[in-house]
Amino acid sequence: MRPLFIITCFSSFLFHAQKTNLPPSVPATDEYFGVKISDDYRNLENLDDTNTINWMKSQTAYTNSILDQIPNKNYYLDKRLEFDKRQGYSLTNLKMASNDKYFYLKKNDTEKVAKLYSREGLSGKEELLYDPSSYRNNEKTNHEFVINYINPSWDGSKVAISMAEKGQELAEVIVLDVNKKYIYPEVIGQIEPVSGGGVKWLDDNSGFFYLYYPTTDSKSLDFYKNTRTVLYKIGTDPKKINDVFSAKNNPDLNITEEHFPMIVDIDREDQYYVAMLVDYESYRKTFIISKNDLLNGKKNWKPFYDPSDKVKNLDLWGDQVVFLSSFNTSFNQLCKTSINNPNFKRPEILVPEKKDEFIKSYRITKDGIYYTTTKNGVEAKLYLYKDEKDIPIQLPYVSGSVNLQSEGENSSGIWITCAGWANEGQRFRYDVKTNTFNPENLAPVAKYPEFENIVVKEITVKGKDGEEIPVSLIYNKNLKRNGDNRVLIDSYGSYGISINPFFSTTYLLWVNQGGMVAVAHVRGGGEKGEKWRLAGLKETKPNTWKDLIDCTEYLIKEKYTTKDKVAIWGASAGGITVGRAMTERPDLFKAVIAEVGVMNPLRDETTPNAQPKEFGTIKDPKEFKALLEMDSYQHIKKGTRYPATFITGGINDQRVAVWEPVKYAAKLMTSTASINPILLKIDFEGGHAGNVPVAQRYSNIGEMFAFALWQLGHPDYQPKQKNTEK
Repeated sequence: MRPLFIITCFSSFLFHAQKTNLPPSVPATDEYFGVKISDDYRNLENLDDTNTINWMKSQTAYTNSILDQIPNKNYYLDKRLEFDKRQGYSLTNLKMASNDKYFYLKKNDTEKVAKLYSREGLSGKEELLYDPSSYRNNEKTNHEFVINYINPSWDGSKVAISMAEKGQELAEVIVLDVNKKYIYPEVIGQIEPVSGGGVKWLDDNSGFFYLYYPTTDSKSLDFYKNTRTVLYKIGTDPKKINDVFSAKNNPDLNITEEHFPMIVDIDREDQYYVAMLVDYESYRKTFIISKNDLLNGKKNWKPFYDPSDKVKNLDLWGDQVVFLSSFNTSFNQLCKTSINNPNFKRPEILVPEKKDEFIKSYRITKDGIYYTTTKNGVEAKLYLYKDEKDIPIQLPYVSGSVNLQSEGENSSGIWITCAGWANEGQRFRYDVKTNTFNPENLAPVAKYPEFENIVVKEITVKGKDGEEIPVSLIYNKNLKRNGDNRVLIDSYGSYGISINPFFSTTYLLWVNQGGMVAVAHVRGGGEKGEKWRLAGLKETKPNTWKDLIDCTEYLIKEKYTTKDKVAIWGASAGGITVGRAMTERPDLFKAVIAEVGVMNPLRDETTPNAQPKEFGTIKDPKEFKALLEMDSYQHIKKGTRYPATFITGGINDQRVAVWEPVKYAAKLMTSTASINPILLKIDFEGGHAGNVPVAQRYSNIGEMFAFALWQLGHPDYQPKQKNTEK
């Protein structure tokens, strides 16, 4: 019982110390459809107020001082850096040009950030192309950039390189002439290639299309509005915008200011460009135009398909178009129709829907169409559709996720990357003639003997409404179901995004410290197709956090753990999931981690990245009620005993306004009746947890896990008695 006594003493000390630095409160009251809503910390939304910034800084300093007293705080950081050293180097952003030239980002274990390299073929000599530290090195500033995106031209003669700074998503793109090792002086700004559609090269490699952001102020409500697809020719002035697809350029297409009008990935052999109006819906309105027409300045885009056709993952194939369809099906079907006379609602069905398998992706090759399926988002399979036959292909090993890469429809080249919760991703080239997989890993596959006793179990948990919720359990094979295991539950549940299995040394380290990781695939995600997404959208959003509650109760009932041994973790929109699970059942969890979380969605529409199509709008009475119901900040009740909570935010976060976690932390601190710590940490160099050096990301995650292990009573993470007893 001694560790519990130490935790109690230290928590009491924290509680009283924090009460001396409570946040300033300037309440506001709003009325929606006759309902008055009080907002105690509206003032904290003003990031130009020095009082707000100073309180954020003081809380961050306070949190750091507490974390520094946790023994082993740097365990996860040190171990992951050790693993990087064991591997030697890591590769990301692998791209292939048509001449069998590889481009990728490589980071050695001693480096902070990755550099751009290339090689001729798999066994060719590696060549360093660009070091991000040289970017703006003639400027006497403290700028620190990372490469967050690359895309070579079709022939590999040029590479577009995206440079991002301090967690910001808007980047600057430079172009490298590979043969001359020459960086063109023109810098393309106001671009966000990672989630903004990327760079689409012209067939002759002379330029590319990209999505242009007219507004650069990330705090402005116009930040994500009126974006345009523009054409840039290498060597020209990027400030002279050549608009080719936008509301301004194409007023007859009814493009709204909220749409992201993007040209999709197209092969050189194709005769058309396809563009779509991207938003956060699953299905989009799409247009088509002859390549020659567009490049000659014409604006004759023609409607191709609309959201009611329920089309995804389109690919042109000669005079046909191949796509995934969920029209009148529970799961996707692989279909084909004519480009010139398309019928998306009644296409030719190549592969009908499969029982319990969701068709996820495909690639067209000379040998047929390879496609992958997934069951519950965690069990992957591979098939080849050829000569009207559906041929299953046995993977090299059981995999939770499979990614495909090909050289195009005129080549047999197909690569498969297999990964799982306990299996590091490995890349194979598949030979259809011999039905064999040949390893083609550009980075070494490290050995992890310390993880050899870790097993994965995929289960389903029946929710209170009868729905079967997939849950991934990762644990040591010798784990005893005695109710004494520290369990970390990860969940998300928005935008139809699936948490597919990936090799996470952080998860595995948690298991090696005597715990178990559970990934709850709650409704709102895409693990069971569109039906699963819609079951956690707007008015049905409560299913998301109720699924998390049901999964937690199941793990307790089955004696995997107890209430005092459970920590839940959610990031971004996962903040809704963990925040509402905590406010609805504060007795059920010992610790909660809300990482850059959406904590105040009722105020979402006042932010640049508002998501009314995903969460709802305050302009509609039903959707207002849905927003209020999912708002964790509004559900905090004075005098309730809340669990220990670690809340993070990024000052440069362009997706979730930093004041959402700040307001949530403030109200939680002043409302809780428990002495459990409520810690707020703002990253004043970062954004939405990305575009930062690897070690910084490792450190941030390590602190969250150290906090959870401290609260769950792990003996190696308890502050020393001399620092806790008074």
